[in-house]
Amino acid sequence: MLTVSNLSVQFGKRVLFDEVNTVFTQGNCYGIIGANGAGKSTFLKILSGKSEPTSGKVFLEPGKRMSVLEQDHNLFDEYPVLETVLRGNKPLFEVKTKMDALYADYSDENAEKIGELQVEFEEMDGWNAESDAASLLSNLGIHPDLHYNLMKDLDGKQKVRVLLAQALFGNPDVLIMDEPTNDLDYETITWLENFLANYDNCVIVVSHDRHFLDAVCTHISDIDFGKINHYSGNYTFWYESSQLAARQRAQQNKKAEEKKKELQEFIQRFSANVAKSKQATSRKKMIEKLNIEEIKPSSRRYPAIIFEREREAGDQILNVENLKASIDGEVLFDNIDINLAKGDKTVIFSRDSRATTAFYEIISGNLKPEKGDFKWGITTTQSYLPLDNSAYFQSDLSLVDWLRQWAQTNEEREEVYIRGFLGKMLFSGEEALKSANVLSGGEKVRCMLSRMMLMRANVLLLDEPTNHLDLESITAFNNSLKNFKGNILFTTHDHEFAQTVANRVVELTPNGVIDRYSTFEDYMNDKDLKEQRQKMYDGTVNAR
Repeated sequence: MLTVSNLSVQFGKRVLFDEVNTVFTQGNCYGIIGANGAGKSTFLKILSGKSEPTSGKVFLEPGKRMSVLEQDHNLFDEYPVLETVLRGNKPLFEVKTKMDALYADYSDENAEKIGELQVEFEEMDGWNAESDAASLLSNLGIHPDLHYNLMKDLDGKQKVRVLLAQALFGNPDVLIMDEPTNDLDYETITWLENFLANYDNCVIVVSHDRHFLDAVCTHISDIDFGKINHYSGNYTFWYESSQLAARQRAQQNKKAEEKKKELQEFIQRFSANVAKSKQATSRKKMIEKLNIEEIKPSSRRYPAIIFEREREAGDQILNVENLKASIDGEVLFDNIDINLAKGDKTVIFSRDSRATTAFYEIISGNLKPEKGDFKWGITTTQSYLPLDNSAYFQSDLSLVDWLRQWAQTNEEREEVYIRGFLGKMLFSGEEALKSANVLSGGEKVRCMLSRMMLMRANVLLLDEPTNHLDLESITAFNNSLKNFKGNILFTTHDHEFAQTVANRVVELTPNGVIDRYSTFEDYMNDKDLKEQRQKMYDGTVNAR
């Protein structure tokens, strides 16, 4: 379907891809993974023809159509919403445009040409195009009232949904998407997962959302050392099997037969678990392709994120009473009462992300509430990862000196200790001497996590902690929080993070709080709660 031949990409002396040869075939969904800077987005741009390789070529089978999720959110600002989606199928839209032009200038001479175009249009299922496009838009949360508005009249999140509908429209043979779940809510991502899990053509996707990769991928395509290798299975299979293979490589005394048996048993366990999942039918094709021969150790490095507590907290953790916050007269949340119990790992959730950020800023003492109060237990200590961490990185201190600010003991202040600590967080050698004010988004978050580890607090406050992190850091961070013995209050768009860490969900609305001991998925999928949540946002009910 899509063939890559002898592809090389070089920027100056840096070789990104070196003689890559690979094929993407129909019926498979490929999740492209790789460390930050490995070239994931560059590779997608080359596949889609938006960038040229240094050498080599990409070949799309004749007669096949490729569709790409547009990254420029303002490109279609002067077009109506519905037309923007129709433009996603270029051959169909060209035929429609020609027909419309001939109709506008109708004569006996062009009647025959119109007839020919109508036949072509019908073969493309063109007469259903507008209703299909409208249906896609509605499924993605774009109300019919907006379908004839200009794109420039939509907000950023609505534009993302329209461009997603454009990419999906017309059942393209090859669908290429870079971070398609960005700016989508839980319900829309779930719809997209189900759509792609049952998609019969070829999908190539880059995403940091592990739940999404697990739900849709039949293969993981790993960019490593300038090459791309396909592995059957979803992200969890790739991660767990590569970790198992790495452990086996270290076991010199284990016989080859024992290792092979261990890998086979791993595949059987994984397949049995997938078979129980809600998307079992659509994932069958993925299970059938799992192959013991493909399991290889990964060279990927994972940061050593381990949160420990200076002391255990008592029973009184946090009490919040009648809290309210507004921005410019708009109520973010009101009547918020929460009593946090020892050991709770709580997702703080709201449809308005400004509400959750304001909540953290208030309980961290950085913002005064409009009304209400909160009180931390006297045995608690808190460390906070804010959404905006830029205030921490204004100085030109080296990372060694930057991190030393939070050292608790003389030993921790030693350069050898701090360099070792930074090394475990993937700042090795000269990188530990970088200035704090030149770091990338992901590097800043890794520094903030290092700071939090040194603080040894027994309560962690995390506002969108996975922003800017690569899959390796997200996975290590996730595993660390599962093992943490203290309390966690966190907000995240990462479905897997929320599902595997939280035992409680607290939703902040302008008309009160909804508070449940529940997994994230059970909370989001509860039909009665869905109705109650809607009423809370609409202001038709005040409920606990």
